[in-house]
Amino acid sequence: MTEALSSTPKVWQHRNRNQQLLSWFLWLTGTAIFMYCWQMISESTTWFFVWDAPRIAADIGSRMIPPRWSYISELLEPLWDTINIATIGTMLAILMAVPVAFLAARNTTPSTKFVRPIALLIIVSSRSINSLIWALLLVSIIGPGVVAGIVAISLRSIGFISKLLYEAIEEIDKDQVEAISATGASGLQKLIYGIFPQILPAFAGISVFRWDINIRESTVLGYVGAGGIGLQLNASLNVLAWPQVTLILILILLTVIFSEWVSAKVRHAII
Repeated sequence: MTEALSSTPKVWQHRNRNQQLLSWFLWLTGTAIFMYCWQMISESTTWFFVWDAPRIAADIGSRMIPPRWSYISELLEPLWDTINIATIGTMLAILMAVPVAFLAARNTTPSTKFVRPIALLIIVSSRSINSLIWALLLVSIIGPGVVAGIVAISLRSIGFISKLLYEAIEEIDKDQVEAISATGASGLQKLIYGIFPQILPAFAGISVFRWDINIRESTVLGYVGAGGIGLQLNASLNVLAWPQVTLILILILLTVIFSEWVSAKVRHAII
């Protein structure tokens, strides 16, 4: 009987006993953390306003229709400012991001111990600060207006463009660069004929994609005084002019759709 039992094959299990206990412990720990966080949120939430939110949303929605179409004449210039903020800010970011990307790439940086860490620090610093925070700082330094919005968009975009671009530089075909070097080409010639043609599609795609993102971000910079259509949106919300808010949201939506269309066409033409 003992020999029969010992010869019986073991049933396959997804986890052994220790692994199963560890899995249960992790699930219980996660559940406890979730319940603790939910309790903290519940204590700081006024649930009356939460349950009353559908009625308030329906009331505001009824006030937003129909849009105030006559207000559109006052929105054309702020909308143009918004597009300019995104476009000029992206162009300035490209001018600053390209050198940073070449300094951050391992195969083009002059020094991996000193120069590359500085370039990576610039990239991380730019990406870690939101454009609204940049705009708040720049409005205090430069003053309110479109210039603060342009600089905020450019500073925010440097890290995004540099990171994607230096990754593209590191993935180039080294054989092409070595072939150009074998002809006795200078460093500038290797850059122009060996590296830049390989990263040109990625560079164009990244630039257009960032411009598309900046169109969205520039629409809200007016909340902090950085110009654009966000300034009109904030003013309309402050006076509860809901038909004007509807018109502004429609214009923002159409602008974003247009930028998406342009971005898709450009990327399709390049790739």
